[in-house]
Amino acid sequence: MGDVNTFISRDENFELNTGSPHFVKFVNEVENYAVYKNGNEIRNSATYKDEGINVNFVEPISEDEIFVRTYERGVEDETFSCGTGVTASALVFLKGKNKVEVDVKVLGGNLKVYAEQDGDSFRNIWLEGPAKQVFKGKIDL
Repeated sequence: MGDVNTFISRDENFELNTGSPHFVKFVNEVENYAVYKNGNEIRNSATYKDEGINVNFVEPISEDEIFVRTYERGVEDETFSCGTGVTASALVFLKGKNKVEVDVKVLGGNLKVYAEQDGDSFRNIWLEGPAKQVFKGKIDL
């Protein structure tokens, strides 16, 4: 993944681009959070309506782990996992900390993000997780 150099602070929330634009909001009890309702509201707000934005709700579980749920633009609903959203959430969580990795729990499983912090930027960013086939199909043309 490319370097991430820009974090826009919006009140207590953040906006950054990890290949796609992401809005990151820390919440309590993300497991019970109204992701569709609140994600749709932010994504369709006046600020983001034209271009759209992915919305990530993040709960810190410990010093080394976060739980992320994402409302994806285009899908216009919650997805079980979003690689660029997990990465954006992890970078916001790591920002200003003396850490290079974080475990990330999503509805689709467990992931890990590694990143080197250089001032206000992140470089050498990696996302690690399992890969498994979830669908196989054939189409006759």
